[in-house]
Amino acid sequence: MALLLETQNIYKNFYKDKEVVNVLSNINIQIDYGEKVAIVGKSGAGKTTLLHLLGTLEYPTSGAIIFNGKDITNLKEDELASFRVNELGFVFQFHYLINEFTAFENVIIPAVIKKHELGKIKERADYLLNKLGLYNRKNHKPSELSGGEQQRLAIARALINMPKILMADEPTGNLDTKTTEKTFELLEELHEDIGMTILMVTHNRDIAEKLHRRIVLEDGKIIN
Repeated sequence: MALLLETQNIYKNFYKDKEVVNVLSNINIQIDYGEKVAIVGKSGAGKTTLLHLLGTLEYPTSGAIIFNGKDITNLKEDELASFRVNELGFVFQFHYLINEFTAFENVIIPAVIKKHELGKIKERADYLLNKLGLYNRKNHKPSELSGGEQQRLAIARALINMPKILMADEPTGNLDTKTTEKTFELLEELHEDIGMTILMVTHNRDIAEKLHRRIVLEDGKIIN
């Protein structure tokens, strides 16, 4: 498989009460196209911080992040915004859906921002909503959906622009066991259909073991 994403000697520090707090140290990882990778570790190990760095939601203190052969570490904010819209899909534990909009409208927002052709946007949204079992709920508001339906809706929104990689931060953290299993099965199906790369922070051992491999963090360092 071809290399999609890598980091080179990434460090991330925060400052608290004039003291330096080291969150991530010497992070070197490589993720290939089409891989399904879990980021695991105890609470406070730096999992979410690492995902945010890879998704350009935060800046590393030092080191480089290479995406598809291009160093994205020092891109300007407008370039980063364009990069996120075009290349990445995000799913978080909390859905961040807009309750004033319907399910369909929530899904198409990133594609409208990207200024895709409206006909193709609608076709893509209908495909994703149908695939995720939400087509008959497309005109409902998020508040009218169950927790599992809201998370599936967030996944559809993350995939509307056909990103090269889906980055998920505890996407099943607020779901019951049955809904968690169903959501993961749908992600597996979408992975096969679209061929996207999946990078997932999870505490769920069963899910982590079903992915291709795990990146294990402990005290801000990779231990495997």
